[in-house]
Amino acid sequence: MNEEIVKEVLDFREKRNWKQFHNAKDLAVSLSIEALELLENFQWKTTEEALSQKRESIEDELADVLIYAIYLAEALNVKLEDVIRNKLAKNEIKYPIGKAYGRKEKYTEL
Repeated sequence: MNEEIVKEVLDFREKRNWKQFHNAKDLAVSLSIEALELLENFQWKTTEEALSQKRESIEDELADVLIYAIYLAEALNVKLEDVIRNKLAKNEIKYPIGKAYGRKEKYTEL
């Protein structure tokens, strides 16, 4: 994640003195809620319908998800780049190209 945008997000919170409310549990809950609000934009619609009718809301909710992910990473004292790279390395093992290429099955089914 770009360090500049992370700093902007954390500065926004700092200026409002909100960090005092941002413990890991509540941030995880909020992240989940925002993800559900993102999902709600797609309910009963095709992807194309959702994007044509709800594009701005989808973008806003996606931003909220990412902002809470930044807050949670900071609360857990982890760097987003590190945890993403670590997870990608694990997924390389679970989903080798030779077995996973072009397939949608979970790694346990490959």
